[in-house]
Parts: sequence; structure tokens; C-alpha cells
Amino acid sequence: MKIAVPRETDAVETRVAATPDTVKKLVGLGATVAVEKNAGAKSRILDADFAAAGATIVDDAAGVYKDADVVLKVRRPAAAELKLMKSGAMVIATMDPHGNEKDVEAMAKAGVAAFAMEFMPRITRAQVMDVLSSQANLAGYQAVIEAAAEYDRAMPMMMTAAGTVPAARVFVMGAGVAGLQAIATARRLGAVVTATDVRPAAKEQVESLGAKFIAVEDEEFKQAETAGGYAKQMSEEYQKKQAELVASHIAKQDIVITTALIPGRPAPKLVSKEMLASMKDGSVLVDLAVERGGNVEGAKPGKVASVSGVKIVGHLNMAGRIGASASALYAKNLIAFLETMIDKETKALMPDWDDELVKATVLTRDGKVVHPAFAPAEA
Repeated sequence: MKIAVPRETDAVETRVAATPDTVKKLVGLGATVAVEKNAGAKSRILDADFAAAGATIVDDAAGVYKDADVVLKVRRPAAAELKLMKSGAMVIATMDPHGNEKDVEAMAKAGVAAFAMEFMPRITRAQVMDVLSSQANLAGYQAVIEAAAEYDRAMPMMMTAAGTVPAARVFVMGAGVAGLQAIATARRLGAVVTATDVRPAAKEQVESLGAKFIAVEDEEFKQAETAGGYAKQMSEEYQKKQAELVASHIAKQDIVITTALIPGRPAPKLVSKEMLASMKDGSVLVDLAVERGGNVEGAKPGKVASVSGVKIVGHLNMAGRIGASASALYAKNLIAFLETMIDKETKALMPDWDDELVKATVLTRDGKVVHPAFAPAEA
């Protein structure tokens, strides 16, 4: 069983899909691991470290992919990469398939079995495989660090002989994994933190971290959560009421961090230009949803924009800005999933296609798109 770990080709990607620790485990499971030269360079993992763990370092992508039974990646493979893979190979990555259906079809035509890690069900057994949580956790942390870097004042209150520096006011919009980590990080830095979310369960979580919860708590709010724990799309009426509350609150904030995403849909717009205009000059917003259209009007992917004297941070791949930490967690997510498909006695690759984890994540198999969200309707 050959496992390939290529160097990511996306310009903003710093992460790698394996670490020396996970390579050791894979070798222990009977696998031969091929790592492309400099695959871990942007995550501070040297080729020598991979080699010491038992991997073979290969000079180019063609050599890495040749005869590989399993390909571990961070991002969906590009067309040029698919051409190098053998038919029947398993590709495990974050696939970002929504809006990229042609790329999903291309993986099917290439004959690979593609698994989308972001579709991992949120059940106890799969917690260690949850890439959305592991990466969002780091993104929430880094969002506060980026905000602090752009904010030209201190975050905590400081009482000195020369006077008192007031604490920064930080408002976190969306209290999922990223939002909760942003709250915790901002609190550690000494900021006065408030937060909002449309899910009722978030209120207790926010308050447990020492932040104040801001929301219109009506009947719709009390039922605004799916069985899977995700936020529901709210009615226009509720959105209007919530926007009015947020507008009055946001005008008093120094830093705003937005994290709202709805699976399979464009990011909801939460902060309008009118809200931006109401904020103090020099305020900072960090939009963690910028890659899905953004929560903030005027946010520009990959740039720090300025609107009405307010900085809008739109960095892409926020977790990847701390690539060493992000890779360490992501690689553990991948190997935890892959281990479930390796027979411990024969050390052979034996995926159980009826396993709930496999069924939830497999996009393509045997030349077809098989995931129900993307498979063509039968005539």
C-alpha cells in the first residue's frame, strides 16, 4: 500500500497533509509513504524529518503519485494532478465541492475515490477526524491575532502612572468553533468581549467564556438550529430585527470578527456599509467568511481593505497563516479516518463502503459521482 503526500499547489496554501508523527503511524500500519520534496517547507517540516520518520522523499509530483493507492492532500486535486493518479486511487482532502461540481465530475472521470473530509459527520466517533473544527479553532485564534496587529492600540486595560489605557471592545459574530476560540483569545488578551449567534445553545457557551451575548431572543431564535448543530437560515423579518440590534451595538466596537457560514450556501451578509460608517475611525473587522463571499460588505479576498476609515481584514486561508499548527492537527484528522479503512491484521486497504463515515464523505467512486448532494438525478 503506497500513500502519497504531495506538495500543495495553491499559492496561499501553507499546510501539508502529513507530519513526521503521522508518517510513523502509517509506516507502522504497513504502508510505504512517499512525500514530495519540500511538501512541508511552509509548515516548518523538513524533508529530513519526513525521511527520519520512514518516508521516501520524491523529487516531483509525478513520482509521488505514481502507483499510489492513497493520496493525502489539503485541497482538492487540480486537473494536472488527477492525470498523474492511477484509476482506483483514494484521495482524501478538503474538497470544497459546493460550486465546484465540474471538478467533482473530473475526479469521477479520473476514476479516483474522492473523500471530502469536511463532510465528516459530527458524531462522537468522528470527533478526532473533524477537520472543520480543528481548522476553524485555529482560524478563530488567528483572527484575533490579525485584528490586534491591525489595531493601533493596546487590547487590555492598562493602568499606569501616566494614565489609563481602556480595554478594546471586541464583538464576535457567530459563536461556532471559530467564534468561540476568537472569544477565548480576545478575553485572554484582556478585551471586553461580546458575541452573537442565531443558535440558542450558543448563549450559554458564550457566557461561559466570560463574554456578553447579544441577540434578539424571540420564538424563531429559540428554534434556530438544525439537528446537526448548524445554524438555520433565518427569516427576513428576524434578520431585520437582528440587524437593527447589531447596528446599534457595532457602532461602539473597536474590533469585529465575523465567522458566519451556512454549509453549501454563500456567506450571509452581516455588516453593511452603513454599519461600517457608524464605527469609530481606526476600527478593525476580520471577515473569516471572505472565501465564501464574505459577511462584511466591502471585504476583499486576500486583502486588507479600508471602508469609511475602518480596516477590513480579508486574509485567505486563515488557519494556514499558522501552518505548522494547522498541519499538525489536520494530519491527525486524516490519519484517524484512514486508519478506519486499513485492516489491522493484513495491513491492507479495505474500506467498508457501508460505514457511516465513508458513506458521508465519499464523493466519487468507480467513475461516478456518488454523493447524494452531487450525484446526477436518475432518469
